[in-house]
Amino acid sequence: MQKYIEKILRAKVYDVAEESPLDFAPILSRRLNNQVHLKREDLQPVFSFKLRGAYNKIINLNPTERAQGVITASAGNHAQGVALAANKLGIQAIIIMPTTTPEIKVKSVKSRGGTTILHGDSYDEAYEYAKKLAQEKNMTFVHPYDDADVIAGQGTIAMELLRQQTGNIDAIFVPVGGGGLIAGIAVYIKFVRPEIKIIGVEPEDSDCLNQALIAKHRVTLKQVGLFADGVAVKQIGEEPFRLAKKYVDAVITVNTDEICAAIRDIFDDTRSVAEPAGALAVAGLKKYVEQQNITQQNLIAIESGANVNFDRLGYVAERSLVGEHREILLAVSIPEKPGSFLKFCKLLGGHGLTEFNYRYFNSKMAQVFVGISSTGVESERQQLITNLVQEGFAITDMTTNELAKEHIRYMVGGHAPYELSEIIYTLQFPERPDALLKFLTALGGRWNISMFHYRNHGSAFGKVLMGLQMPKSARQEFQYCLDAIGFQYQEETQNPAYNFFIGGQENL
Repeated sequence: MQKYIEKILRAKVYDVAEESPLDFAPILSRRLNNQVHLKREDLQPVFSFKLRGAYNKIINLNPTERAQGVITASAGNHAQGVALAANKLGIQAIIIMPTTTPEIKVKSVKSRGGTTILHGDSYDEAYEYAKKLAQEKNMTFVHPYDDADVIAGQGTIAMELLRQQTGNIDAIFVPVGGGGLIAGIAVYIKFVRPEIKIIGVEPEDSDCLNQALIAKHRVTLKQVGLFADGVAVKQIGEEPFRLAKKYVDAVITVNTDEICAAIRDIFDDTRSVAEPAGALAVAGLKKYVEQQNITQQNLIAIESGANVNFDRLGYVAERSLVGEHREILLAVSIPEKPGSFLKFCKLLGGHGLTEFNYRYFNSKMAQVFVGISSTGVESERQQLITNLVQEGFAITDMTTNELAKEHIRYMVGGHAPYELSEIIYTLQFPERPDALLKFLTALGGRWNISMFHYRNHGSAFGKVLMGLQMPKSARQEFQYCLDAIGFQYQEETQNPAYNFFIGGQENL
């Protein structure tokens, strides 16, 4: 601990970084009945905290190391931090980025003086190539989180925070990817104010620290979610994990809808748009308050970044309503006769409709996908469903059904006209021109594609819903193909959203 405190106090991050403000969030505070502050690292020159650690690492290189230049692997914020830091010090910087990196991030790195090389579909492939290139060129590899100087640079956030808030602080919520940020903050806070809780926040599908703490050793996740791409890391860093075991009090995991709701909360209070990883701490703070039922505490969330693609904002807005429990999604069977829709609307009891998808199917029953506005109280959803069922409407709750939210709500239009003997899969496609060709070539024309729905969310990976006609005996062979390609996939043939709205006649 003493070593890190000295490093943090000596860190020269302010050659490039600014002391970010600690802003009170009045709307969120009133709603949660707690005092909530946001540490605004989204206001840094690269719109992220990452330049602190990158600069602190590079400025501590000796003259020989500086002359040989630096190299790193990153798809976003760390890349921009390294490029800016190296440019400030007149050092060559090579940034290896996955080929799936959005063009806006590549241009941003180039504008800050970095040389970009695109390699591989994922961060792991870019990382391995960068390490190899660093050895060949005798350049210094600047690790995004598993490095003492990088950790110390991020720790300067805690030093600022305690100067800005000298009164009582109950808990600080920190987003976790590789762990450099939470390690730097935790070691400083626990040295100066050990009574303050340090709580890490991770996406449910990228919880490498949470899983490591449960296992009591570092684990490698088989796959990670890509929505919060800034924290999509399969394994917590070795040094961050060593520090986290000692100084982090708890880890909370949140889902995509909760992250989207947190982005909205930040916008409501600050009129700024956080990236998904940047809003992670706010999502965790809200969940902590709900789970612990706490009031009148002083809580701080690290708003870590704002490098979000504009194309993603529609998706965020759409999912934030569900994340705030302000939209209920239902599949409803309504008798196909005059007055049925009117009766249904009257039973909503003042709730507004946010969405209504319907297509005539037969003369007896209409199958409807409906979105209903809500005040956010969980009991309200259950009471509404109960009322509808008592009046004779068949209801399936789709509010937490990921397939329904990602695809089916855009595809409601009728079942297949006859039995297709199809199986249903969801896949993640890397956003690159040859991804679909690579996939179809691997299939080799062996099975007929009976359904295909694709959505671009402005991120490195697109999501696909696909149906294929094949006998059950061929499914294992098909999964071997998917494993060989390397795409993430999940079978959804039994998902009620599929069966209710778009499955073949055999599903009815």
